[in-house]
Amino acid sequence: MIWLLVTLRLVVVPLVIAAIIASAVSPLMRALRVRGVPSALAAIAALVAGLGVVGLLGWLIVAAVRDEWRELRDQAVEGLEELERFVVEGPLSITQAQLQQGREAVVELLSGEEVWAGVIGGAVLAFEVIVGIFLTIVILFFLLKDGPRIWRFLLRPMSEAHRGRMLLVGERAVDVLGGYVRGTAIIALVDAVIIGVALVILQVPLALPLAVLVFLGAFIPLAGATVSGAFAALVALVANGWVTALIVLVIVVAVNQIEGDVLAPVVLGRAVSLHPLAILLALTGGAIVAGILGALLAVPITAVVWTAIMAWAETGRGAGGVERASPSWRGS
Repeated sequence: MIWLLVTLRLVVVPLVIAAIIASAVSPLMRALRVRGVPSALAAIAALVAGLGVVGLLGWLIVAAVRDEWRELRDQAVEGLEELERFVVEGPLSITQAQLQQGREAVVELLSGEEVWAGVIGGAVLAFEVIVGIFLTIVILFFLLKDGPRIWRFLLRPMSEAHRGRMLLVGERAVDVLGGYVRGTAIIALVDAVIIGVALVILQVPLALPLAVLVFLGAFIPLAGATVSGAFAALVALVANGWVTALIVLVIVVAVNQIEGDVLAPVVLGRAVSLHPLAILLALTGGAIVAGILGALLAVPITAVVWTAIMAWAETGRGAGGVERASPSWRGS
């Protein structure tokens, strides 16, 4: 099954991402339906609003990079020249000729066949990403519009008793997945705002793109926010020196401690009731199977699978189990 999922990743990944986003937006969709808004119109409104926010954020990032890239490039060149002087004049005893040989070796390596093969592979990957984004948008529209109806259609071959249990499984899975995504987004937003404001105060270049990177990194449990924060500290080191970089690093560590000790227990609650060891194993397995994308999706998928197992077991305890399997969105 894993081999099949990896082979069909161009279909599976957009489907999983669309299901996660649809679960997060499900309370809004239910509220619009209750107020008499047609499903298609509600789905279009939610989709257009989401794409508008993403487009505005992308425009702000591009504008920030365009305005500050030249300054950051000049500072990076100056930093590399200072590093070169340290290597040549410092205690490492490396001559200018050896440094030139190293440069030529790097140039030769970058012009090799392996690099060109990597460029071709990158072009194929970029094509897959574009197709995947298009598929995700289309699938997301239909899940927002007809999600409960699609789920009930898939359950038609089951008996009445099993259908009732699976309806409850679907409801619990949507609740857990949506709660996880919304809670993680709130935590990621708090991390990004605090670190972004600190970068602006410290006058670190590319503060907005780095804050967005911190926001995205926070969706990878345990290590994502730390790694993205460390990257922000690296940019601060190149642009502003080691003192500013050290301050940024201290702020990142403090924010991560607040996230782990205060925000996560309060915001997430029991949305993801998984042991840290289970989260670590899920992250590792997801990264092995699908890289960074696998690490992003591993924990919510594991939480949904565990929730489905618990809901199925709950409805099987006693004769009254199936009676409780009456999801509130059955008619939505």
